[in-house]
Amino acid sequence: MSFTENAKAVVDRLSQIRIVPVLVLEEENSGLKMCEVLLECGLPAAEITFRTAAAAGIIKKAAEKFPELYLGAGTILNTADLHRAFDAGAKFAVAPGFNPTVVKEAVANGFAFAPGVCTPSEIEQAMELGCRFLKFFPAEAAGGVTMLKSLIAPYKHLGVRFMPTGGVTTDNVKNYLALKEVAAVGGTWLGKADLIAAGEWEKISDTVRAAADMVKSLN
Repeated sequence: MSFTENAKAVVDRLSQIRIVPVLVLEEENSGLKMCEVLLECGLPAAEITFRTAAAAGIIKKAAEKFPELYLGAGTILNTADLHRAFDAGAKFAVAPGFNPTVVKEAVANGFAFAPGVCTPSEIEQAMELGCRFLKFFPAEAAGGVTMLKSLIAPYKHLGVRFMPTGGVTTDNVKNYLALKEVAAVGGTWLGKADLIAAGEWEKISDTVRAAADMVKSLN
């Protein structure tokens, strides 16, 4: 499929899942355990960030072991990591910022990729290259729901969709998801690195289950 078709498929799927846990995973065993917890607790998606050397390997193993888990790659800052992510089995990738070189490479290869934006100029540059799925980052620091509404207004007729990430919490997540232009949010409060490292699986499971129940309540 083309870049546009793949991006639309991702938006359609994320619009059903609504919350994508954003994970910084340091090693394979605990990373796979986290993926297992997500599925067991009813939140079948993960954005595994390329902030660690283990990211690509975990995506590859998770894609093989948990084919029903909708896997994305985060913090994609260059074309090499873009290819590594999709070679490993990621269905989509996102970045904190707008890098036209990475976007052009994604378009050329038909990779579903959402660059990060937080200004009208970045939105227009991304859309000029064919992007209609964008990451709003850092969501809360950039002005939160109020800012996002203002950003959406001039472009909503063009079919742009967003995934706000950064500072999204249980206290504000419903406000973001209430916007029809928001396909999903990045759940930075789910699967925190310190809890994973400590093996606090019961605590993590409770948090994931609560998020999954909240999504169900919106339907």
